[in-house]
Amino acid sequence: MAEFLRPAARAALWRWREVLVAGALAALGLWWAVESMGIVRWLGVTLVAIAAGAGIAGVQRARFRQDGQGPGIVMLDERRLVYMGPLTGGAMDVADMTRLELEPAAMPAPHWVLTGVGGQDLAIPVNAEGAEALFDVFAALPGIRSRAVLEVLERTPGARVTVWEKTRTLLH
Repeated sequence: MAEFLRPAARAALWRWREVLVAGALAALGLWWAVESMGIVRWLGVTLVAIAAGAGIAGVQRARFRQDGQGPGIVMLDERRLVYMGPLTGGAMDVADMTRLELEPAAMPAPHWVLTGVGGQDLAIPVNAEGAEALFDVFAALPGIRSRAVLEVLERTPGARVTVWEKTRTLLH
């Protein structure tokens, strides 16, 4: 079966997998809502609503995903982000992040630059293997807008852009 599809088509289907599953669930729910009666009809309506929400989230994830063929590996284990690259690497607790930036001029691909409490930076290529886990990390940051992250990633600006910065609490 794997040889049936070209590699580019298979990669596109894999990238948009959540949207495809949500579409299939929405079609099933719509069928139940139209063709059934009673509780099955309401289950169908509920399934369509759930599939719509999952489809919206799936579109955001698919827009964030890259090819995964970049240098290094990203791992997330109990809110600790680890990047192991061929030349650089490091680890950072998600709670210690104070700033998130996109560095478009980094080679061979743009990098996410995460700054920690002590000022240490962790640069992660946007197309590193496992970098799709960063979407959940970024979405959990207080006050961040997922749409802003996706827009910055898609338009690839000419200079470093701050996507999110932690608000500092003032004592006085």
